[in-house]
Amino acid sequence: MGHDTHVQEKSVAQYEFNRKKNAVEMRKQVVNFAIMILFTFIAFAVVVADFSPYFIKPVILLLAGVQVALQLYAFMHMGEKKAPFIGVINTFVWLGAVIAFTFFLCFLTIIWW
Repeated sequence: MGHDTHVQEKSVAQYEFNRKKNAVEMRKQVVNFAIMILFTFIAFAVVVADFSPYFIKPVILLLAGVQVALQLYAFMHMGEKKAPFIGVINTFVWLGAVIAFTFFLCFLTIIWW
């Protein structure tokens, strides 16, 4: 029957190892989140400070690109090596990002020139 499940108990050493590993993982996520919030505040500050548009646009695009990379590696777990075929997945994600950036650049060039 489906109710006959086996429960495997963890040793104290395994429990402590998992606890420390989870604490390190949580610390990384909190730090990455704080960095993204800081980048957002920097972007707002640059706009509010009324700098030149030729300075504002590249800074915001740079901060956005860094945030995308942080989100992929921190919150989408792209930096982990546990999953099978992670190299193939990383390749397709970055290839998609390059293609999207190329299309964006092409359409930007067509519209502005």
